[in-house]
Parts: sequence; C-alpha cells; structure tokens
Amino acid sequence: MSSDPWGRVDETGTVYVRTADGEQVVGSWQAGSPEEALAYFERKYEGLVVEIGLLERRVRTTDLSAKDAQAAIAHLREQVDAHHAVGDLDALRTRLDKLVQTVESRREERKAQRAKQSDEARSAKETLVAEAEELAASEQWRAAGERLRALVDTWKGLPRLDRKSDDELWHRFSHARSAFSKRRKAHFAQLDAQREEARKIKERLVAEAEALSDSTDWGPTAARYRELMTEWKAAGRAQREHEDDLWNRFRGAQDVFFAARGAVFAERDAEQAENLKLKEELAGEAEKLLPVTDLKSARAAFRSINERWEAIGHVPRDARPKVEGRMHAVERAIQESEEAEWRRTNPEARARAEGLTGQLQAAVDKLKGQIEAARASGNDAKAGKLQQELDGRQALLDQALKGLQEFGG
Repeated sequence: MSSDPWGRVDETGTVYVRTADGEQVVGSWQAGSPEEALAYFERKYEGLVVEIGLLERRVRTTDLSAKDAQAAIAHLREQVDAHHAVGDLDALRTRLDKLVQTVESRREERKAQRAKQSDEARSAKETLVAEAEELAASEQWRAAGERLRALVDTWKGLPRLDRKSDDELWHRFSHARSAFSKRRKAHFAQLDAQREEARKIKERLVAEAEALSDSTDWGPTAARYRELMTEWKAAGRAQREHEDDLWNRFRGAQDVFFAARGAVFAERDAEQAENLKLKEELAGEAEKLLPVTDLKSARAAFRSINERWEAIGHVPRDARPKVEGRMHAVERAIQESEEAEWRRTNPEARARAEGLTGQLQAAVDKLKGQIEAARASGNDAKAGKLQQELDGRQALLDQALKGLQEFGG
C-alpha cells in the first residue's frame, strides 16, 4: 500500500484520489508498484494543469469566442470530474469556475463593446445619411459628386447594424445619391442643350463676321462688329470641342476687317497730320494781318488765305477746334473793323449823332445860364438842383461827343 497527500493505492491495486467530498476511485493498477501507479496518475493531473493553464492564457490574450471557451472548459471539467488523475482536483475545479466567470465577464465586455460599436456605427451612418441628403440639393456638381463617392467609401468601412436599421439607413443614403445623380444628369442635359443652341447662334455670328471682313464701310461695319460681340457674349459657351474653333474664326474675321481699317486710318492720319501743319501755317499768316490798319488789303488777304484753307481738307479731330479758332479770331477782328468803318462813314448815323450832340449842348448852355441867374438872385437851393441836372446832361453830352469822334467829327 502506498499513498501521497492527494491519493493512495490499496492492496488490490485500486487507486484513490482525495477530494473535498471524500476519496474517489481513480482506477486500477496491476502492471507495477503502487508508486508507479501514483506517478502515472499524477502525470495525468499535471497534464490537466497544463491544459487549464493554456486555456486561461488563450482567454486572456486571444479573441477566443465565449462559445468555444465554454466548450473547452466543459471538456476539461469532464476530465476533472472523471477523477482519472491524482492531485488537487478541487483546485482545478476552482480554476475552471474562475475561468467561467472570466469568460462570462469577457463576453459581457464584448457585448458592451459591440453595443458601443453598433451605436457609434449607427451615429456615423446617420451622419453620413444627413450629409448625403444635404448634398442631394447641391448644385456644386463636381465637389458634391466627389464628396458623395467619399461617403460611400466611408460607409463601406463601417460595421453593419441590425438588418432593419441598416437597410433603412442605406435606403435613405441611396435615395439621396440617386436624387443628386438625377438632378445632375438633368442639369447637364439642359447645359448640353444650351451649348448646342449657343453653337448654332455662334455659327450664324461667325458667318456674318466673315462676310463683313472685307467691308470698307468702316463706321457702320465697326458698329456691327461691336453688336456681334455683344450677341456673342450673350449666347453663352458652346461645347468645348466647338468653342475654340468658333472663337478663332470669329476673332479672325474681325482682325481682317480692323487690320484693313487700321491701314486706311493710318494713311488718313498721316494725311490729316500734314493738313494740320499746312493750316497752322495759314493761321499764322492770317494772324499777321492784325491789328487791322488797312481794311481793304486785310480783307483781300484773308479771302486769299481762306480759299487756300478750304482747299486743304480735314485735320485730326482733336486738333480742329484750336486751329479753326485761330482763323475765326482773325475773321472776327476783320469783321469788327468793317463794322467800325461802316459806323464812321454812315451819313445817316453821323447826322443823328450831330443832332443829338447839338441838342445836348443847347440844354447844357441853357442850364448854365439858369444856374448863374439863380445864384445871382441868391436862390442857392434852386441853383443846386439845376447843377445836378446839368451834371447828368453834361455826362450825356460827353458820351455823344465821343461817339461823334468815331465819325471823324
């Protein structure tokens, strides 16, 4: 008979293990000594210890599912409960009970984690749906389209929810994308129609521009080209493959016309610049006639100058007022001399001036006599009143005498 703290072998070869519930039969050993029997069943115990330790480590350090962990625990518990090992089986049961609690705790943790992840995924998907529904009304076609594609990629990276919730959110998300795609398709269809209409309009404008390119009716044609440009801008853009070609043709036709006009205008400007030089010389020649001393010769000289002036032709528009003003000033001076000469030699005007002077002189002489008489009689008040009247008549007489001098009187 042999024994150790956890088991013994009786005289019949039966092996027992000691437990809290008393001794339990482990098995029978007939092949050797009792020591060998105990050593054999103790090795079995050590094997259980190793297996339980490995399972404990797997539960702590891996993502072993609760179901698999519970199955492994049940398997080990069956071996421990079978009492086919010698050792502290109660300690193994205690470890297995703790492991059950650990697995359950891990299961609850994972459940809570999954619930948290589900809530986060739900919140994230609801956020994606809200943004997609907002983008569905956008007219920023490129940016909104790119953003919606990014939202799909984000959606694919999120965990699935319960089927009902996931399907409902996906339906809203998909509907928003479809609504945006439908609006974008309609927009670009309308844009294509507008660009086709713009192409037709611009084809017509190009045809007219090309027809006008060889016109020499400079003013009206230039005005029409400005109108065509306004119509071009109002037509909008044609399709990209047509727009540049149409514009090059349209612009090329204008360039042909304006280059021809520019050449003609450059020649005209050179001619007008020469005309200006000639007219400035004539204006200087006319100005030498002033002041007028011999009206007849001045009039004849100015007439000759003016005839040559009229034969010269146009000068640049911006220089015209100044040079013409110089000629007009000379012309006015000659006219004023003519008017003065007429007044001086007009017999009727001279007679009227002499008559008025005579009347005023007689009135002045009469007033002077009355003043002397009033003063001689001592009537100074009357003399003063008559003196005021005399002063007024004398002023008129002086003015009339000055006018008479213009007639050589």
